[in-house]
Amino acid sequence: MADKYEQVLELAKRRGFLWNSFELYGGTAGFFDYGPLGAMLKRRVENIWRDIFVINEGYYEIEAPTIGIEDIFIASGHVGGFSDPLTECQKCHEDFRADHLVKDIIENPDTLSAEELTDVIGKNNVRCPECGGKLGNVYEFNLMFKTAIGPGGKRTGYLRPETAQGMFVDFPRLVKFYRDHLPFGATQIGKAYRNEISPRQGVIRLREFTQAEAEIFIDPRDKTHPKFKEVADISMNLYSQDGQVSGKTTKMSLGDAVKNGIIAHEFLAYCLAMTHQFLVRVGVSPEKLRFRQHMKDEMAHYAADCWDAEILSDRFGWVEVVGIADRTDFDLKAHAKQSEKELSVYVSYDTPRKVQKFVVKPDMGVLGPMFKGKAGKVANALKALKPDELSGDVIEVTVDGEKINIDKKSVKFETVTEEIHGENIIPHVIEPSFGIDRITYSLLEHSYFEEETKEKVDDEEEENEGKRIVLRLPPEVAPVQAAVLPLLSRDELRKPGNEIVSKLRKAGILVAFDDSGTIGRRYRRNDEIGTPYSITVDYQTLEDGTVTIRERDTMKQVRTPIVDIEKKVYDLIYRGKSFDDAGKGI
Repeated sequence: MADKYEQVLELAKRRGFLWNSFELYGGTAGFFDYGPLGAMLKRRVENIWRDIFVINEGYYEIEAPTIGIEDIFIASGHVGGFSDPLTECQKCHEDFRADHLVKDIIENPDTLSAEELTDVIGKNNVRCPECGGKLGNVYEFNLMFKTAIGPGGKRTGYLRPETAQGMFVDFPRLVKFYRDHLPFGATQIGKAYRNEISPRQGVIRLREFTQAEAEIFIDPRDKTHPKFKEVADISMNLYSQDGQVSGKTTKMSLGDAVKNGIIAHEFLAYCLAMTHQFLVRVGVSPEKLRFRQHMKDEMAHYAADCWDAEILSDRFGWVEVVGIADRTDFDLKAHAKQSEKELSVYVSYDTPRKVQKFVVKPDMGVLGPMFKGKAGKVANALKALKPDELSGDVIEVTVDGEKINIDKKSVKFETVTEEIHGENIIPHVIEPSFGIDRITYSLLEHSYFEEETKEKVDDEEEENEGKRIVLRLPPEVAPVQAAVLPLLSRDELRKPGNEIVSKLRKAGILVAFDDSGTIGRRYRRNDEIGTPYSITVDYQTLEDGTVTIRERDTMKQVRTPIVDIEKKVYDLIYRGKSFDDAGKGI
C-alpha cells in the first residue's frame, strides 16, 4: 500500500498542484513546478503570511534582486562557509551528503568536520546506498550557484541562497524610511537557490525554493515586546534543549517559557506566537507541530537563541519549516566591516547626559598631501586608537595591511566633557524565516483524507464504492473556493449558473464552473482539490431562485436564495460564519 507521501504526490500531480520540472526532457532532482491549483494554493499561503507580518505587524515588504554581488556573500559568510560535506561513490559516482549517511551511527553528524566524517565512514564501513560501492573522502561543497555579471565575467555574482541579505544591505535606507525609530522590520518573499548535493526528498529539499523572511531590528537594551501580554497565555509544544536530552516535548505557555528562561526573551517568544498562528491558520495540524530549540553545539556562535518550527510528516518525520532566531548584531557588523560603512541607529536619550570623551583630531592639512587617496583611511585608523597607543613620538597605524608611521605632530588629542543627547547603537536582529514550499506540501499532507461515505456517486467503480478522497484545506487557503454546478448540462441551467459565477468573481472569490459528468462525480472532483463549497443549480432554481450549497467536509446541504449569494459565500470563507446558518440568509 502506498504511504501518505505517495498518495499526496499522486493526487498533486493528477489534479494540477505539483509536477516534476522539465518532465518533457526527463526531469532533474530538486525542482518542482506548481500547476494551476498549486500556484494558487501557494499564493494564498503567502498572502496569509503577508496579512500577519506586513498588514498586522507593520513590517513593510521589499523586493531585492535574486542575484547578489560577491561582497554581500563574503560579508554574510556564505562564500567561506556555506557548504555541505560531500562524498562520492567510487563505483557508480553518485554524490551523497556524508552527514546524512552516518546519522544512524553518530549523534549530530552535522557538527563534524570533513576529516571526522571520512573517519566515521571508514571505521563503520559505510557503503554507497545505491550500489554498495566504496565511498571516497569527504570534502566541503559550497552550495551557492555561481555566475558572472556582465560581459567577460569581470564581476562575480551568486544566486542568493536566502532572501535575508537584501534586507541587511538595504538597512541604511530602511532606517530612514522608518524615521530612525526602533523597533522596525522588513519582509521579503522570493526565490532562493541552493545547489543541493543529493535532493532525494521531493518537495522537502529543493534547489530552487521560496522563502518568506522578516528581519526585525530591535534595541538590544530592551527585548520586551509591547504586545507580548496578548500571546503570553498561548500554549505550544516546546522541545527545549533540556527536553531533547530527556526526549520529552512539553506543552507550555509562552509566558512561562520566558519566565523560566527557556525562551530567551519576549520578542523572540512573540515571533514564535506569530509563527504558530500562521501555521495553524493555513492548515497545519496543531498536534503535528512543535517548536524545537537549537542545542548549544548546533546554534550559531553569534545567536542568543534559536527555535525551529517542525511539522510531522508521515514519511520524513519531523521536518523543519521555519527558523526563528535572535541573530544579535552579527549581520549588521559583518556588512559594516565589509562595506566600510557605519550601520547603526541614532537613539535619543530622555534627558541629556554629560560624558568624558577622548577625541583624536588628525591634521588633514598634513595627512592629505602626504597620503592623498589613503588620507581618509589613515585618519579613521588614528581616530580608533586608544590613549596609550598615542604616547610615543611616532604613531603606528595599519591601513589595508600596510603599517604606516606618522609623526605625533600630525595628530592632536584630548579628553573633553560633552553633553550628549543620544547615541548610535547597532540593532539586534530577530529573524523568522519560513520555507513556503515545505509548508505548502505539509498542508496537502495534513489535509489529505481517504474516508468512508454513504454519499452515492453514479457509475462508481465497485472497489471504490463508499470511499472518497478529500483535502480538508481551510476555506481561505483552498485554491478553488467555490464551484458552481448545473445539475444537468443544459442551457436553461447554465444561464443562472454563469450569473452566480459572475457575482462570486466580483466578490474576489475564485470560482470554477463545472457541468461535465454526473453531479456526484463533480462533487468528488471538488472534494479532491479542496473546494470548500459547491453550489448546485437545478430546476427548482428556475422556479423560486434558490440553489443548494454543499459543504465539503460534512457533505451537508442547505437551500438558500441566489440573492446576495456572493456575500454569503464570502462570509463562509473569510469571516468564519457557520455553514448551518447558510440557509438562513447569512
